[in-house]
Amino acid sequence: QVQLVESGGGLVQAGGSLRLSCAASGRTFSSYTLGWFRMSPGKEREFVASISSGRAYTYYAAAVRGRFTISRDNAKNTMYLQMNSLKPEDTAVYYCAAKSRAYANTFATTYDYWGQGTQVTVSS
Repeated sequence: QVQLVESGGGLVQAGGSLRLSCAASGRTFSSYTLGWFRMSPGKEREFVASISSGRAYTYYAAAVRGRFTISRDNAKNTMYLQMNSLKPEDTAVYYCAAKSRAYANTFATTYDYWGQGTQVTVSS
């Protein structure tokens, strides 16, 4: 069982930066594939980024590629999402997720564990 807790959300002006954190419980954190998803009003949950258990492989949605960076510190059981050059369309609740299977990482249904979400609001 893994419990995930996000933090770091807030209100920022367009062009600004935020860093989200996802703290996890459980001794097998390092073996999980991790991901960030987001959901805004009236839209379905969408994939943002994922990172493999060994940190060797990362993947980003086209909308955030080049602006966001996903990383993890297995010693601290924590994952991060550095968000730069934020845009109003990045406004959403951001969720971290974890799973033991290392495939189809862009699909939310393949993830086993979810955090409660953290709100990110980007003003224009």
